[in-house]
Amino acid sequence: MTFYEKVKESAEYVQSRMNQTPAIGIILGSGLGSLVDMMEDKTVIPYMDIPGFPRSHVAGHAGNLVIGRIGKKVIAAMQGRFHYYEGFEMKEVTYPVYMMKLLGIEHLIVTNACGGINKNFVPGDLMILTDYINMLGRNSLIGENDERFGVRFPDMSEAYSEELIRHARKAAEKINIDYKKGVYEVFSGPYLPD
Repeated sequence: MTFYEKVKESAEYVQSRMNQTPAIGIILGSGLGSLVDMMEDKTVIPYMDIPGFPRSHVAGHAGNLVIGRIGKKVIAAMQGRFHYYEGFEMKEVTYPVYMMKLLGIEHLIVTNACGGINKNFVPGDLMILTDYINMLGRNSLIGENDERFGVRFPDMSEAYSEELIRHARKAAEKINIDYKKGVYEVFSGPYLPD
């Protein structure tokens, strides 16, 4: 079975369980899994039920794909993700993103909790990412490319949508949430202090 066929089997299973079609995907990081409590008309699909889907072993990650509405938007929310440091290959780490593509998801919001090196930041600060630097030495584009997922070399001049960044800033300002902007540097993690 090719990678595409495997992802397609996962997507078809999820589609068979959905009663609404999501246009937005959200990958919920540590501490944000309860966002799904706000969703209405939701369907909860445990990762273990999705054929070919990886299994997360990180505490605090429920391991569910939840499809439902927040306001008028239908969302597919991942309660937990897969980390490179768990021993997953990059194709496994990014597997859900490929599946979301086949589900027709147009926008992806990724959240996480991580440390920072900016001395002006404090724990709990909200940061809107403007770019990232990959320090892993690996990426999910390595290997054979299947054009059904996208082009071999995607345009990275706007890794994070300027339009969505504007929406996030306006939403934070509207409800008076302080935020920072910054560049995410991707390491394998986790690290112990020296």
